[in-house]
Amino acid sequence: MVAGVRRRWFARTVTTAPGYSAHDRERWVAEDPAQKRSDRDDFARDRARLLHSASLRRLSAKTQVVAPGSDDFVRNRLTHSLEVAQIGRELGAALGCDADVVDTACLAHDIGHPPFGHNGESALDTVAARIGGFEGNAQTLRLLTRLEAKREHDDGRPAGLNLTRASLDAATKYPWIRGGAPYPTTKFGVYEDDLEVYTWMRSGAPDGRRAFEAEVMDWADDVAYSVHDVEDAIASGWLDPRRLRDPAEMESVLTVATDVYATGLSRDVLGDALDRMLASGAVPESHDGSRASLAALKDMTSRLIGRFAVAVERATRERHGDGPLIRHGASLVVPTDVRAETVVLKAVAAHYVMLAAERAVLYESQREMLAALVAAYEADPTRLDPDLRGDWDRADGDAGALRVIVDQVASLTDVRALALHRRWC
Repeated sequence: MVAGVRRRWFARTVTTAPGYSAHDRERWVAEDPAQKRSDRDDFARDRARLLHSASLRRLSAKTQVVAPGSDDFVRNRLTHSLEVAQIGRELGAALGCDADVVDTACLAHDIGHPPFGHNGESALDTVAARIGGFEGNAQTLRLLTRLEAKREHDDGRPAGLNLTRASLDAATKYPWIRGGAPYPTTKFGVYEDDLEVYTWMRSGAPDGRRAFEAEVMDWADDVAYSVHDVEDAIASGWLDPRRLRDPAEMESVLTVATDVYATGLSRDVLGDALDRMLASGAVPESHDGSRASLAALKDMTSRLIGRFAVAVERATRERHGDGPLIRHGASLVVPTDVRAETVVLKAVAAHYVMLAAERAVLYESQREMLAALVAAYEADPTRLDPDLRGDWDRADGDAGALRVIVDQVASLTDVRALALHRRWC
């Protein structure tokens, strides 16, 4: 039986979505065909490399909403990324994308995040202000193409995981340098240091336009965290769902939605979105932690994820037809009412968890901790991990050395950052 299973595995047929060219499958560094199984697709290889990476493993100890280890139920960055990949893979396949390209992009979308989530990102952006700042999405590209060890150029320069052009482009949510966005945003997807690989990756791509697979990844991320953050907030006791039926409290939620998340969406549109979700019956009216309550909460996530994914699939097909939609040949269509519903869910989690007054002291201490760790590495670079110590030895001036130290601190898990801070600071 085992032998039979093995024979079927090695005899399987390569399956991939149509329309991807040799250009899409090209890697930054050419690889020896003799090391490649002929029946294994290039994009499946990309996904496997990402799954086996240290950067992905580290996400298991990085904050999503609540710090890892503080609750047995809530998500960390790794479980969030796995859920994003499940949503993105199915939606992408339904729209004609290669499922492995979208899966890889979804798994990779958060690997550039430092300890303590977006709060840590803000702290490192301040520390790195004089060298172009810090952005989790730009750090993702840096990890995939430089820091994560897998391949090197002939001259010894690192090439990261050496993913295909299509997979790298799919993982690039913001295809521009800092200040080069086509709309108002502080987000960007590449540091000046990494423009060489970025230029190679974006060869033939329209300026400032994301790959279709990146749009699928981004929507899967929006769906996952808008729904799951509310689920985690309820399950962990931060939010009693009965409060969602209190008009006064919902006014505060709508204020957050309008001020923080909803560029271009009016308060009336957001209020209608909230009313629709509560009227749908998907959101439970109470939660007591019992198995029945947990089942109702899981049913909420299933219903809302299905609602958001199917609506976007239908709207996109209505615009673009039934053929495969890949690379830069189409744009994902997200109806305004659906986007408004996800924004309201994000605002619910933000109001009751991320922006809760009692977390302000925690956030400040986290930012101080990361700044102190940067200073500790600057004071004694021998503390750097061996691979990054080599980068520091080869750094071009103070700016290059600081970027290496920021790479080091960004790579830390929450747990390791806390331990190192206790030991050194």
